Amino acid sequence: MSEQSTTAYKVLTGEQMATLETGSFDGAPVDLTDGYVHLSTAEQLTETVDKHFAGQTDLHVAAVDLGSFGPSLRWEASRGGALFPHLYGPLLLETVIAYGPLERDGDGKVRLPVAG
Repeated sequence: MSEQSTTAYKVLTGEQMATLETGSFDGAPVDLTDGYVHLSTAEQLTETVDKHFAGQTDLHVAAVDLGSFGPSLRWEASRGGALFPHLYGPLLLETVIAYGPLERDGDGKVRLPVAG
């Protein structure tokens, strides 16, 4: 795994974030339908938000330590053939290294959450 791919990001609604804060999140409706939790790399995050969360408010971003998952994490081709991290199992709060409300910088790019 490259240095860039040791962390991935999950976009969550406020309700989903509250569920994750209890310790575990099984996934959004699309995750449950597809059978895995969709994650994005830092480079993929803004496009993911623009494509799948346009117009939504009360969104949050969780930074996830990909080294925590072992074989339940798979890199699979998705949008445009790009490899995306897919988690075949619940997202555990203990694997989240930072999270916060979704914010954008002056160029419209999603800001990555930072640990306090």
